[in-house]
Amino acid sequence: MARKPRSEHESAVSDEAAAYIADTLMQLALDFDADHFSQIRRHYESITPEPEHDPRQLELFPKHPSSPFDRQREF
Repeated sequence: MARKPRSEHESAVSDEAAAYIADTLMQLALDFDADHFSQIRRHYESITPEPEHDPRQLELFPKHPSSPFDRQREF
């Protein structure tokens, strides 16, 4: 949607009013986010697809049966 450029005299609000409105809207958004953060996070987690195994990804710490670090120590 293209906006028609406004001249300086056609502005609907003053610079000061625009700043106050912007500050108020930002504070409202921050308050809403703080109050509903867990719900918002749950929603985004529910719509995020599970990562698929990428065969190009190297396994940095593969499990080997002969690894001394995987054995349980007997004392």
